[in-house]
Amino acid sequence: MKTHVLAMTTLLSAVMPVAASDEAVTPRQIREGKVTACSSYGSKCYTAKLVRSPVGWKMRLNGGTLIDCGVTCQDTLRRETIDFWEDQRERATD
Repeated sequence: MKTHVLAMTTLLSAVMPVAASDEAVTPRQIREGKVTACSSYGSKCYTAKLVRSPVGWKMRLNGGTLIDCGVTCQDTLRRETIDFWEDQRERATD
């Protein structure tokens, strides 16, 4: 039983996102309460509300979904919204 619990704990820690540190958010983004990211493939931009949670910074998307900030909130927002499908295509061809 103890090995089963240990295995599950190890598995969960591997798939759970790492909480974003304060370096993931710039002071300006904190003041404004939002993050804006623009596409690497065109001129589209997306803005999300910045939310402080007990485990780190998150962004609230237009539909209400909360996503964790990665290394930077801006890069995570770009990859998870406006450049999502382009990034998927690039990964598929690599």
